[in-house]
Amino acid sequence: MITLSALDLALAATLVVALALVSRRVHAGVERQLAIAAVRTVVQLLLIGLVLKALFATTSLLWVALLSFLMLAVAGREVMARQHYRFSGPWGYGIGLVSMFISSFAVTLFALLVVVGNQPWYEPQYAIPLLGMLLGNTMNGVSLALDRLTQSARDQRAVIEARLMLGDTALESLSDIRRQVFRSGLIPIINAMAAAGIVSLPGMMTGQILAGAPPVEAVKYQILIMFLIAAGAGFGTLAAVHLAVKRLFDERQRLRLERLTR
Repeated sequence: MITLSALDLALAATLVVALALVSRRVHAGVERQLAIAAVRTVVQLLLIGLVLKALFATTSLLWVALLSFLMLAVAGREVMARQHYRFSGPWGYGIGLVSMFISSFAVTLFALLVVVGNQPWYEPQYAIPLLGMLLGNTMNGVSLALDRLTQSARDQRAVIEARLMLGDTALESLSDIRRQVFRSGLIPIINAMAAAGIVSLPGMMTGQILAGAPPVEAVKYQILIMFLIAAGAGFGTLAAVHLAVKRLFDERQRLRLERLTR
């Protein structure tokens, strides 16, 4: 594998700098977000590289579990931060956290215990990358779904309350919105699967090929990852929407938009 130097990374960073300069003229304010995101990428990836280096040398279930829950906690915070309207109090953080825990952790355990079958099953070389990819993609689906749900509930308040007055239950009054929201949460992974191999070469497959792995083996792992991500994002979105809908209504089936905050 060809080793990249600091100069190589600096040359790639000039593209981001150029984009920031252009965006400043076109859309003021975006360049600051872009710069912060780029710095966070460098710092976070360097730190996780050092952590994984130490973790791979120990193969400890305790440390794997601690890092996994830290990743989950940060993902839950990112879900909450990406919503225009979010639930006030612990619910704003808890809905995304619980839904991702239910989906991503369950799918990762299934992959490690049933599909991959490595020994020990919690070997960090497999457990952490799998969980990271599942959490990242599930986080995108959940945040998109929750943002669309809360925004639609506010925009269509009159329609929802009219359906409630006509005798619909809380779930029935949101039936159309829930379908649209679930579709929104799955659009990223559906697009990724539909374009894989023709429009794009997915990241994990590309990384393995660049590292010298046989292309066919890299393809097998990428197919596995795409299926796992689809399941994680789908079940996570379903769980998040279910919890959010229950929170939007009280025990008397009344819409409670005051539970949302900006």
